[in-house]
Amino acid sequence: MNRIKVLCVDDSALIRSLISEIINQESDMEVVATAPDPLVARELIKQHNPDVLTLDVEMPRMDGLDFLERLMRLRPMPVVMVSSLTARGSEVTMRALELGAVDFVTKPQLGIRDGMVEYAREITDKIRVASRARLKKPASPSQPAPPTKTLRAPLYSSEKLLIVGASTGGTEAIREFLMPLPPDSPAVLITQHMPAGFTRSFAARLDSLCRISVKEAVDGERVLPGHAYLAPGGTSHLRLARSGANYVVSLGEDPPINRHRPSVDALFESAAAGAGKNAIGILLTGMGKDGAQGLLKMRQAGAWTLAQDEASCVVFGMPREAIALDAACEVVSISSMCERALAHLGGDNRQSMRV
Repeated sequence: MNRIKVLCVDDSALIRSLISEIINQESDMEVVATAPDPLVARELIKQHNPDVLTLDVEMPRMDGLDFLERLMRLRPMPVVMVSSLTARGSEVTMRALELGAVDFVTKPQLGIRDGMVEYAREITDKIRVASRARLKKPASPSQPAPPTKTLRAPLYSSEKLLIVGASTGGTEAIREFLMPLPPDSPAVLITQHMPAGFTRSFAARLDSLCRISVKEAVDGERVLPGHAYLAPGGTSHLRLARSGANYVVSLGEDPPINRHRPSVDALFESAAAGAGKNAIGILLTGMGKDGAQGLLKMRQAGAWTLAQDEASCVVFGMPREAIALDAACEVVSISSMCERALAHLGGDNRQSMRV
């Protein structure tokens, strides 16, 4: 078996040493070189042809984002960003994902050995996934992406809901799904696997791009049309609940499900129980199986369910698991996902694309 060749780029010698130690303990991967800045990294990429790059988001001599943008344009390769737990770090990380980074990890809290086992598992899992990820080359700055088509929402009951789950690759898939939604669209509840401190920046970024309002969910708030509610990263499961005739947000700090908090299964199962056929379940790109059982429960409760197709996924794991369970009524490209969801609200169920 060929080992995954990793190049670690970070201005901190301590971080380079720590990440190298973690990776080199694994039988299926190795650090072939380390670099203190992007200029050194550029030469090492030519020399070693690594399979995956771990890249600090903020470095001297050349900003990590500038380097990533050039790299993805000239020599696309899987990149896992290493981000600091700061507001600036979260904003830069969101931009890195837009530029084509597969995923990110937060910088380890050095000196806290009890947390290193979990951190090691996280970074090695993400390197494995990145090595197999489907890369999407960003648009050239001289050829900007075409403007997003605005879809019209059909007449629908305010009881209708769009329920979305995603993991690796999901930040861009969620953006692509939300941007065409009209201001009067059904309410959207979203669980995206993400650590604490990053979902607020992600929600703010989406809110600036979308015609609907996007925010980090708050426990007990009423769920309204034209709004999207994002599960707080790392701290709480997002669930749908009822308060009289209204839908409301319910946040719970109960243990992780499928190793995740927030968990897509937690959201989907609550939607199956609380909304039934009034919900549309949408499972997007991501590694693992979180959301597959929940999507099946939504379908069994009468909801229309969609899974992202393999060709448009960065990682096909979660949708694949759902399709294997026959949990998806349709398998849809991310570019068509919003249109198909709204078409179902208008009564168009003709295009069933099972696999």
